[in-house]
Amino acid sequence: AAALAGAAALRSGAGLVRVASPAEVQPTVASFEPSYMTYPLENDEHGALRFEPARQALSTLLEAADVLAMGPGLGRAESIRELVHWVVESVKVPTVLDADALNALSGQTDILFHLRRPLIITPHPGEFARLIGRSTAEIQGDRETHAVALAQADHLIVVLKGYRTVVTDGARIYLNTTGNPGMATGGSGDVLTGVIAALIGQKLPPFEAAQLGVYVHGLAGDIARDQNGEIGMIAGDIVDSLPDAFEHLTQP
Repeated sequence: AAALAGAAALRSGAGLVRVASPAEVQPTVASFEPSYMTYPLENDEHGALRFEPARQALSTLLEAADVLAMGPGLGRAESIRELVHWVVESVKVPTVLDADALNALSGQTDILFHLRRPLIITPHPGEFARLIGRSTAEIQGDRETHAVALAQADHLIVVLKGYRTVVTDGARIYLNTTGNPGMATGGSGDVLTGVIAALIGQKLPPFEAAQLGVYVHGLAGDIARDQNGEIGMIAGDIVDSLPDAFEHLTQP
């Protein structure tokens, strides 16, 4: 999952990508894509990150970073909850949270109302429901209203994934028009995380980065569909189609 996000960031124009992961899986992450750098984080005997060593390592890495993406493949150990809370409360660079990083905040949205820098969250409906303590059916029944309500928090941008993905900062709202059912495949959301992070790293304002990221991610999925069909689409196909999607945007 983290490898897909890293590869997507590279394919979206990021100049340098560092993928930090538990030490025991770092060789696997490194073998997935030679163009990004990998960094091993200390893990316990169960493979979970140790909070304090991870905090110290990330603090060092972030000194030279323009953006942080966190969540894909993170796991659900107690140390992860501590680490995510530290990131939300203390990290100073714009941050994109997805997947297990969002699960670590389930039912604890108060922390999102004390942000000091841009934070973009990219939940699917189930993650969003757990985050705010509602049912998935409730969220799907009025996606825009729920997304806008949470995005009232200062500096928070909500990307509620699904059919016509909702992007909102509480004042502005964008409904995406690209994408297709074939993109409902494991890892697709990890790709989106990498795309948005890369655009923020290239100095796009966070709302515009989220908006463009969602559009380009869907467009890459449409290009992959046109080349290989929807049925067998995998997340790697979306990554591979990102350069064509960006090229399409530059055409008159």
